[in-house]
Amino acid sequence: MDWLKAATEEIIEGIRRSIQELNMEEVEQLIKLLLEAKDKKIFIVGMGRSGFVARAFALRLMNLGFNVYFLGETITPAAEKGDLLIAISGTGTTKMVLTASSAAKDIGATVIAITSFPESPLGQIADYVVTVRGRTKMGWPKEEDYLARQIVGEREPLTPLGSIFENNCMVFLDGLIVELMHRLGRTEEDLKRRHATIE
Repeated sequence: MDWLKAATEEIIEGIRRSIQELNMEEVEQLIKLLLEAKDKKIFIVGMGRSGFVARAFALRLMNLGFNVYFLGETITPAAEKGDLLIAISGTGTTKMVLTASSAAKDIGATVIAITSFPESPLGQIADYVVTVRGRTKMGWPKEEDYLARQIVGEREPLTPLGSIFENNCMVFLDGLIVELMHRLGRTEEDLKRRHATIE
């Protein structure tokens, strides 16, 4: 169980560090845009594990009363000018996310990127970026970087592929929901009333 303990400690420390490193001006802009879009449509997109994080965030926004959709579902309505798209991609290079973000921009929707790389293609497309740090699957070191790290005794992270970003992003977005709850004057009971009853 040594690996399990070491990995979970690394995950917890990664989350703590990523929350400390958040740019609160970026976060405040995201909150402002979400509150302004309360009566518009909010679309959320992400692929793979980032897609699971995106779905969890969409669920909580729905519980708060937002008009929210996870992109790709068959019941997703048409996006219109003034709507909001939140695109989640650690690398900022996920093709489907880029395609959706470009299409949203063409329609006139506002695009917010949540990524580890604000300079990425997704960051370039987006109107606003929230940077959530984390090692992504594309973040493998170059050979010379790897050798240099070995010389100074650094090791590879214990979490595989993009797990650090996705864990960090999940905790950040769950925390954001609590902030939105307080700004909207909502309680857990209010959220429960909008929670699924046919399960």
